[in-house]
Amino acid sequence: MPTLDWLTARPVAHRGFHDASAGRLENTLSAIGAAVDAGFAIEIDVHLSADGRVFVFHDDTLDRLTTGTGPVGGMTLDALQAVPFRATPDRIPSLEDVLDRVAGRVPLIVEVKSHFDGRHGPLTDAVARALSAHEGPVAAMSFDPRIVAGLRATAPDLPRGIVADDAEDKEYGALRPEERTALATLAHRDETDPHFVAYWVKLLPNSVSRRVREDWRLPLLTWTVRTSTDRAAAAAHADQMIFEGFDPR
Repeated sequence: MPTLDWLTARPVAHRGFHDASAGRLENTLSAIGAAVDAGFAIEIDVHLSADGRVFVFHDDTLDRLTTGTGPVGGMTLDALQAVPFRATPDRIPSLEDVLDRVAGRVPLIVEVKSHFDGRHGPLTDAVARALSAHEGPVAAMSFDPRIVAGLRATAPDLPRGIVADDAEDKEYGALRPEERTALATLAHRDETDPHFVAYWVKLLPNSVSRRVREDWRLPLLTWTVRTSTDRAAAAAHADQMIFEGFDPR
């Protein structure tokens, strides 16, 4: 594995350098382009369309950001791209669209979304294929250790990370208490063998974050930095921040 110095060399724009008031919504090509122009690394979120295409979007439903409603699951890429965003001409981009826009000029970190239901194989494989062909600094990460383990098996040379917090959020679905404890303590490390960890800024510092940096000597990113308090915690206890809502320059 080559050095990952690029992973922590510059602030990471959460879902791109987005600013709704300027017409740049999260995870759109406008936000991606603004991050590239500013020289920030970029974090994005991806799902798999009904026709097997990786698309860039955070939510499980269209409601919050677009003029559409209902779940994104089960829609083809063409159908997704036919739905307008609010107050911007952008449409939901494919992962290929984003890779072409970035063109290796800044680092890209791709969060692979999961419902913790075990049905992640096709998405994991498609992301691994796309990123392994990208000429530029790129990494993949997920909250789901099964996805990270899948990336390890499918694309062992692709930098991979685990996204972690205290595993108390409802988004962890129907996981049992012992499964949530394993996530919170990173007990899956032997299986996932992550190259870095992206950790919730509100928990810094704690025993988990100290173990990552001091014992495992892995890069620690922290999310999502929005306030001066968050920024101070990131500077003191992490190696780089994933930020939104301000310009760190």
